[in-house]
Amino acid sequence: MGPVLRWVLLLAVPLALGLEAAGRAGPWVFALALLALLPLAGWMGEATEALAARAGATVGGLLNASFGNAAELIVAMVALSAGKVAVVKASIIGSVLSNLLMVLGLAVFLGGLRYHTQRFSRESAGLLATLLVLATIALTLPALFDFSARSYFQTAAPRAADLWYSLAVAGVLILAYLANLVFALFTHRDLVGAPIAGEAPQWPFGRAIFVLFLATAGVVAMSELVVRHLEAATRALGISEFFVGIVLIPLAGNAAEHLAAVGFALKNRVELTVQIALGSSLQIALLVAPILVLFGYLTGRPMDLVFRNPLELGALVASALITTAVVQDGQTHWFEGVLLLGVYLLLAFAFFFV
Repeated sequence: MGPVLRWVLLLAVPLALGLEAAGRAGPWVFALALLALLPLAGWMGEATEALAARAGATVGGLLNASFGNAAELIVAMVALSAGKVAVVKASIIGSVLSNLLMVLGLAVFLGGLRYHTQRFSRESAGLLATLLVLATIALTLPALFDFSARSYFQTAAPRAADLWYSLAVAGVLILAYLANLVFALFTHRDLVGAPIAGEAPQWPFGRAIFVLFLATAGVVAMSELVVRHLEAATRALGISEFFVGIVLIPLAGNAAEHLAAVGFALKNRVELTVQIALGSSLQIALLVAPILVLFGYLTGRPMDLVFRNPLELGALVASALITTAVVQDGQTHWFEGVLLLGVYLLLAFAFFFV
């Protein structure tokens, strides 16, 4: 995202706040607040990268790994605090899908148009794919647990059991994520590959902190407007809250990462593209989702990890399968990008009509 476009999009912040203060139509406030998340999330990411570049490879890798999806986590926390549990769950699945299918697909397609074949480390991609299988299993098991409990007890869903099992799953996922950080940043850095370097903005420490603070405050404010006017917007636009959560919010919250992944592919650095796309999906599944479960439990807004919509579970499994098939040979071409984008479009249409 160019600097001029980012500043233009930033105008959506005062416009959204102004319309909110004037009590104008909710759909306009919703649309402007959602649009404002694009530049704000981008600045959050750049400020984090600037701090990471000054902290050294290991600490910088930890910062990037910990705050890579901070904007989307904030949006989800605000939505969960407002009781929009279904929207939060949909955004979790939607983030995984958009990174695996739309981001990786678009990057592979555009990179493949410029370069005949793009190659990357099979070992590194294989490790990410293995973690992706773990994440898929972990996000699928709570639904199977719920179904089994219903069938066994022949009663309504045991909500307390679902919640306790989801908390257990969250704990395991966080431990797996922490183990992955130790593996990638300490014990097997040569196998996984060094953290992304040379692309971070060269900002002074004070400026990075200041930008991160303002961008975070902006994301919180815009998230509250998005959630507050969600129902009015969905009624006016004729779309479901489910579609907003699974398609629109992930696209807005991850826009900066999307552009970075495509940019690396166009520079024939597709290994970084794969790391961004799969790494971001894994962070959502292994860290963001568990944090949201714990956050909901501690704040009295309990959220389990039971995805009762079969379409969500089917989409998650399908995206993991096709992504693994694409990266397993260590090379890509434009047609594989078309395949990934085709799957994403099929799912997006299905989500729209649900």
